[in-house]
Amino acid sequence: MLGISFPAPPADPEAEQLRAEVRAFLETELADRPPRERARSWNGFDAAFSRKMGERGWIGMTWPKRYGGHERSALHRYVVLEEMLAAGAPVAAHWIADRQSGPLLLKFGTEEQRRSILPRIAAGECFLCIGMSEPDSGSDLAAVRTRAQPVDGGFRVNGTKLWTTYAHRAHYMILFCRTDGGAESRHEGTSQLLVDLENTPGITIRPIFDLSGAHHFNEVVFEDVFLPESALIGKRGEGWKQVMSELAFERSGPERFLSSMSLLTELVRVLGEAPSDRAAIALGRLTAHLLVLRRLSRSVAGMLEKGENPALQAALVKDLGAVFEQEIPEIARQLVETEPDAKSTQEFSAVLARTLMDAPSFSLRGGTREILRGIIARGLGLR
Repeated sequence: MLGISFPAPPADPEAEQLRAEVRAFLETELADRPPRERARSWNGFDAAFSRKMGERGWIGMTWPKRYGGHERSALHRYVVLEEMLAAGAPVAAHWIADRQSGPLLLKFGTEEQRRSILPRIAAGECFLCIGMSEPDSGSDLAAVRTRAQPVDGGFRVNGTKLWTTYAHRAHYMILFCRTDGGAESRHEGTSQLLVDLENTPGITIRPIFDLSGAHHFNEVVFEDVFLPESALIGKRGEGWKQVMSELAFERSGPERFLSSMSLLTELVRVLGEAPSDRAAIALGRLTAHLLVLRRLSRSVAGMLEKGENPALQAALVKDLGAVFEQEIPEIARQLVETEPDAKSTQEFSAVLARTLMDAPSFSLRGGTREILRGIIARGLGLR
């Protein structure tokens, strides 16, 4: 595809056995969860559900056993994620920690950080958030202004992070900040720090409510916050390289094209077994796009399994996935004559309303469309 390689993921019969196990678990656990709640997708926060996943070994699946992991393949992990998202399971509590913060600590963290944090993440008992985006910088991470000034024994942090998902319920933040040089340095002089949100003075977390009235975004303000030297993740000044590695995990998973899955499921149900020709064509097109995105995303999982850094492929999956997710509610409105209403007694109308309100964020989170397409263009040598 346009000079970008997406090798076929290896066959894995054990992964399909795992799929049946996960489906049986979800059939029981989500039996009473209505479609309107499942439509929250991976923004659904349920700490008890996350602990149950941890008990079954479905968090930190690929990590070494000495850190609480289970040493299973990236494709096994992919099966669990795919089934959870397709069913609308409330996975938000552990999601970020399992998806990217844990792998980041595994790759760059100190032994103390790994042994302290990773087993608790794998148990579904420790939740993390990402301190990347800032006011006035959007997805341009290189414009980071939050500064961690080196001082005796550690760092003094001042700055603001924005759109920080579930910071108000997280135990730790991975903070991307500038430790050396000025803003003109762009990619140089940045670092990542592990922030204990529960026990560190000087941090203010303010809610940001989305269109549906839900509170999962936050503004996080650091005012003369002291962090010890032990908070440094990896090497000082190499934060840009580290965060680029982290984004391959954030941008390539099935969450980048399954956020509207509950609406697609309800759409198929409402249209019934004999849809009109127009509806059948639309559903066929959506299904074809879904299968292609799944194939691309599984390929990235295979590359991650091999220890590669498929940042370019991940950006492409994320961009195409956001387009697909945002198309579904618009197509649903054209095929079914109903008024979106979050309080409706009709599940389709309620699910449509929630998805319409969530859809604008699909092309923002994990990198805006403009940023992603810039990455893709550079990767193809077009700019």
